[in-house]
Amino acid sequence: MKRRGYLIEEIAAIQNLELAYYKARLGKVAKDSVYTYGQHLQENLKILQSQILSGQVEVGGYRYFTIYDPKRRQICAAPFAQRVLHHALMNVCHPYFEKRQIADSYASRLGKGTYAALAKAKYFHRRYPWFLKLDVRKYFDSIHSGILRRQLCSMFKDGRLLGIFDAIIDSYEVEKGRGLPIGNLTSQYFANHYLSPADHFAKEKFDIPAYVRYMDDMVLWHDDKETLLKAGYVFKAFVEDDLKVELKPFCLNKREEGLPFLGYRLLPDEVRLAPRSKKRFKDKFELYAQLLATGVWSQKEFQRHITPLGAFVEQADTWAFRNKLYEKYELLWEV
Repeated sequence: MKRRGYLIEEIAAIQNLELAYYKARLGKVAKDSVYTYGQHLQENLKILQSQILSGQVEVGGYRYFTIYDPKRRQICAAPFAQRVLHHALMNVCHPYFEKRQIADSYASRLGKGTYAALAKAKYFHRRYPWFLKLDVRKYFDSIHSGILRRQLCSMFKDGRLLGIFDAIIDSYEVEKGRGLPIGNLTSQYFANHYLSPADHFAKEKFDIPAYVRYMDDMVLWHDDKETLLKAGYVFKAFVEDDLKVELKPFCLNKREEGLPFLGYRLLPDEVRLAPRSKKRFKDKFELYAQLLATGVWSQKEFQRHITPLGAFVEQADTWAFRNKLYEKYELLWEV
């Protein structure tokens, strides 16, 4: 596929930087750093424009914190100016990442996402009696910087753009030559793209009719157990030899045993919440209800937080579970 060059001027255009600023500040307008940046917006955008055109961007300086939602992860929060930079880059580069994706890759893509991946997985899970689930051990921490750089060089030929990508990649590592910071928009794109060769390998080298990937969660379905198992070993060798990341042990099972996927458990005729997701919803709902009841949150603030939480659990068969919880707090479900 032909490499794309001469994008840096488009990335550095003030109109693109303004769009990047408004995207970066969504949901964060009350933060001091966002307010301060916006107070001198044009001046700050001119500085960023000059950095992009020269290739001398500021990177790193992350603020680190740990979340346990649903598992322990270290989040790297970039300074706000760098968040604007990341949006500016991906506003322009998004289509070129998109061209490398197959239809059944669902992370970091417009019109895709968790629920679209879940819907496709539900369809395949009803159709085929066997599934093979694969995922990468410590995925973001294990991404090989050299391989990622070669992938980006195969897509873009603008030296200044590649230099900026290199600087972002070099701003973080878990061990020598490995790791991407969880929290960066660019990391989401890089990590999703990193496994695109595995997507093409799965779709083009195997006689496997059904495949879905969401970031590093990959599932294959088939009518025959042995066909899936053989494909799994070949796929494992490709991912570990060519992409230098390690897969966890296979999960090969009948569909009736249930497929753990994206916080759900898929069965042929129903979707359940995974136990960890169920506990997460209950704990967060009770916390939000307490904040509303004590006046810390307004009804509007409560709804803003509860809406995405509710949307997640409503994808599963949870009517009885949800209503029991709502009745306990005498709250009407309005989302």
